Amino acid sequence: MPALQRSEATVRARLLEVDGYTVDLDLTRGPDRFVSTTEIRFRCGEPGADSFVDVDPALLRRAVLNGQPLDPAALDGNRLALPGLRAENTLLVEAEMRYSRTGEGLHRYTDPADGAVYVYATCGPDLAAKVFACFDQPDLKAPFTLTATAPADWTLVGNGAKVRGEDGSWEFAPTKPISTYLFTVVGGPLYSVHAEHDGIPLGLHARRSLAAELDREAPELFEVTAASLDRLHQLFDERYPFGEYHQAFVPEFNWGAMENPGCVVFRDEMLFRSPATEAEHERRAMVVCHEMAHMWFGDLVTMRWWDDLWLNESFAEMLGYRVAAEATRFTGAWTGFSAERKGWGYDADQRASTHPVAGNGTRSVAEAMVNFDGISYAKGASALRQLVAWLGDAAFFAGLNAYFADHLYGNAELADFLAALSASSGRDVHAWADDWLRTSGVDTLRAETERAADGTLTALTVVNEGSRPHLVEIGGYRGEHGRLVPVGRVPVEIGPGRRVAVPALVEAGATLVVPNDGDLTWAKIRLDPDSWRAVEESLSTVEDEVTRAVLWEHARDLVRDAELSPAAYLGLVERHLPAETSDNIVERVLAFARTHVVGHYLPPARRADALAAVSRTARALLAGDGGHGLRLAALRAAVESSGGEQQLTELRGWLAGKDLPDGLTVGPELRWAGLARLAALGELDEDAIAAEAAREPGSEAEFGAARALAARPGETAKARAWEILFESSDTTSNRVLEATALGFWASGDPERQHAYALRFFERITGAADRGDVVARLLGRTLFPDAQATPEVVAAAEAVLADPGLTPALRRNLSDSTDDLRRARAVRGAF
Repeated sequence: MPALQRSEATVRARLLEVDGYTVDLDLTRGPDRFVSTTEIRFRCGEPGADSFVDVDPALLRRAVLNGQPLDPAALDGNRLALPGLRAENTLLVEAEMRYSRTGEGLHRYTDPADGAVYVYATCGPDLAAKVFACFDQPDLKAPFTLTATAPADWTLVGNGAKVRGEDGSWEFAPTKPISTYLFTVVGGPLYSVHAEHDGIPLGLHARRSLAAELDREAPELFEVTAASLDRLHQLFDERYPFGEYHQAFVPEFNWGAMENPGCVVFRDEMLFRSPATEAEHERRAMVVCHEMAHMWFGDLVTMRWWDDLWLNESFAEMLGYRVAAEATRFTGAWTGFSAERKGWGYDADQRASTHPVAGNGTRSVAEAMVNFDGISYAKGASALRQLVAWLGDAAFFAGLNAYFADHLYGNAELADFLAALSASSGRDVHAWADDWLRTSGVDTLRAETERAADGTLTALTVVNEGSRPHLVEIGGYRGEHGRLVPVGRVPVEIGPGRRVAVPALVEAGATLVVPNDGDLTWAKIRLDPDSWRAVEESLSTVEDEVTRAVLWEHARDLVRDAELSPAAYLGLVERHLPAETSDNIVERVLAFARTHVVGHYLPPARRADALAAVSRTARALLAGDGGHGLRLAALRAAVESSGGEQQLTELRGWLAGKDLPDGLTVGPELRWAGLARLAALGELDEDAIAAEAAREPGSEAEFGAARALAARPGETAKARAWEILFESSDTTSNRVLEATALGFWASGDPERQHAYALRFFERITGAADRGDVVARLLGRTLFPDAQATPEVVAAAEAVLADPGLTPALRRNLSDSTDDLRRARAVRGAF
């Protein structure tokens, strides 16, 4: 369906004001379609003017505007013209709508564990028209009243509180004014757990086959939810504004979570069917806090248009980590931000597709879709951390509360936010925004030193090789008895292109100097040669885990920039990771080493030896005395990197529950990862995979089997997987496509893989016809990242030259091609 242009949205918002939606859904019409009947009450500021409503049906049954029928044949794509509007209008639209299998609109899922059926609505950013007729743009907010007919054994949860739910007939209370992209309903034979905190009813919901998991995880989820509510109520004058607070865990969800007011939706992998690391519990807690922050940032006050996406995501990201660190047991949450999230953002900000955090000129919703990226999340959150450090908490939150009060249940723009902060702080926040929010790219903070012949530091200067001012701490560490111990952190404010001397660390006798120690800003760092040698020798002895995360990120960045060889990085991993105590760091370093350093930056002939280094590191961690989460992360890496008869025998034993490292078990997800590894090595045939899937039917078996089948090395297996990826019907789900894509490149001789890589570029443009989700899955997950040859790079660049690519497909291919060029540069350098 055609994407809404900003120019069109501006005209429609000036013309219309929506008073309310009444949406009725009939979910009893079979597996393919449901019936949606919508009444919209709205006003027009220019009586006699024309406009249009968004609706994307399988069949438009009827449309009635102010008592006059409209011709269903007049539907143009997903738009129905509304001619001759009155000052006050009522529109009735009845349509048959398609269930989705890709998480776009009303998604329908049949649980392979018990055959139960579930549905949930995903309406963002512009998918609401696949569920009900609407004016689908964020600045036409209105109350919603939902009624529905469902099978008698179903439970429904929506944005509003339940008024009635008997014998399959459901009615929900009207919501506060919300944007169309925030509408949801979740239905099926749900298993639910309820509680209450501070007068707010709380609910947790999942499919009934996950009842045991929900019961197990509910205490922690309620604990984090309550702590987050309490902390946000301390920070904000306005209490939680949407009545009840439900959290639904749904299958085959495309994102981590979605902030629907009153009914947040999470991917149900967050219920941890397998043993989870402490880092995974921490990430889940952060997501709970992130989505709750959205109740204020995005739901209570909503961006006017998608170029201010940062007013939603950057704030929720920053507050998600901050609230998790301040109010829950996950006090080290910022380590996860440094170890994982910032790398995602740094990569995005160094590609050709980089864009400013705010005011990025988004002309259509299709362009907005591709900006849900590491810039809008991680970079925006880092910019806000800088802003808070510069203004101070008191001025920052005073400005936020004034901003909420001025735009309650309405829409706002960057200028509104800046005006509120300028008034509360008395500082030139507009100039700060020009430097931080309206520019793109990553600055570099470089340490320049002078040292005596014995290595003693005699002078230290930090240079800002960038265009933004930075408020940072410069950390100094001295070598003592084989360890790096801190000798001080010096706060420094350094302007664009400026140099700042830091004599305090010289006087303290620092051996290692770390710009951006504590990770307060958004910048790459470059160490002086002696500091890097100290890192190579003693990285694991640095006590502060955020500092270690910063240094590991620096090492990752050096490899990506072809300044550090893959072999040297793997050597650093083997020397220092076995002593690491943060499972956040262990997870990220092992994943980068295995997937990128071994899988992308090295040619095929060198991968086996390099993978063996990763395997040795994982097994050294398993043999150590680290905590359960750390050793579980190591076990996963050991499973994924197993090779050679001895390790494969060990792997088969682990999958059978034999000789596992003390205290560890193999859950369904890890079991299927191991089976996929065996399949990729030719150790598991189709019948064996089918037998494994039949042992314990469920979503893990469904997705795991799809991955394992695609991972097999034979040509028959590859041809069948290729057919699923490029020839599958609309009944193939997003997650099965993703699992198949994940398995496809896991095996195969180099010549055959190279041939498939070239075929990929012959077929990929057709993915756009299957929607943005499929385009993203194929354009990124299936992209031949490891095939960094001149022919493959040329084929990728030829496809990018096609002017007909959709924004989503172009962005995904462009980002993947940038990574391919980077891999080629690393191979060329070493």
